[in-house]
Amino acid sequence: MSITLSQLDPLKYGCEDLKIKLTDDKLQQFIVYYEKMIERNKVMNLTAITELQEVIEKHFLDSLSLADRIDLNQELYILDLGTGAGFPGIPLKIAFPQLKIILMDSLRKRVVFLEEMIETLGFSNCSAVHGRAEELARKAEYREQFDLCVSRAVANLSSLSEYCIPFVKVGGDFISYKSGEIEEEAARAKKAISILGGELTEIHKFTLAGTELSRSFVRIHKKKKTPNAYPRNAGIPSRKPIL
Repeated sequence: MSITLSQLDPLKYGCEDLKIKLTDDKLQQFIVYYEKMIERNKVMNLTAITELQEVIEKHFLDSLSLADRIDLNQELYILDLGTGAGFPGIPLKIAFPQLKIILMDSLRKRVVFLEEMIETLGFSNCSAVHGRAEELARKAEYREQFDLCVSRAVANLSSLSEYCIPFVKVGGDFISYKSGEIEEEAARAKKAISILGGELTEIHKFTLAGTELSRSFVRIHKKKKTPNAYPRNAGIPSRKPIL
């Protein structure tokens, strides 16, 4: 049974709380995205969350909650690192089509799915890139090129900072999507953040719209260039985080 626009009312009203207006065309794009993701999920692991209302809450609204912290109505160049099935990048691109977004993931099969979604949804200024952060962050076309790097990837903040901060231009920001209790992890990551050229400027704790889920944004501002030694070789940031 195909999904109707009315079934997306929780998304529509949740977005209104975030001061995001979703037209019917944009809601239709979310339906197409959801249906394609669930279809592909039968043959590859894209998401453990598949029920529509849960996807709306835990993927779509969670991704779009960034709009509460950043003015997304500008022409920002954004990297979504470790994007997986396209979160938060694809919801952000649907809601704010003027954004220029790179979706980056280390698994080739996921990147193929993302490339198909980009074409199906008719995105311009959006591409999917396959590779490891440790290698891609050394390429001139990506290193220190982005206004904003975002990631919902599950990794400790020290390791995640080493993956993400090298991509951010001086004056830009890295924002990590985290669960509610983040203070201790953030405190442990301060040394890494400083070495990598960043400064932790905000921990914003909030309850996800329409749910009781506690979430946090950790915002790191890029103050100076990342030393050439970082990121370290593949696998080392995860195995031996800077502490």
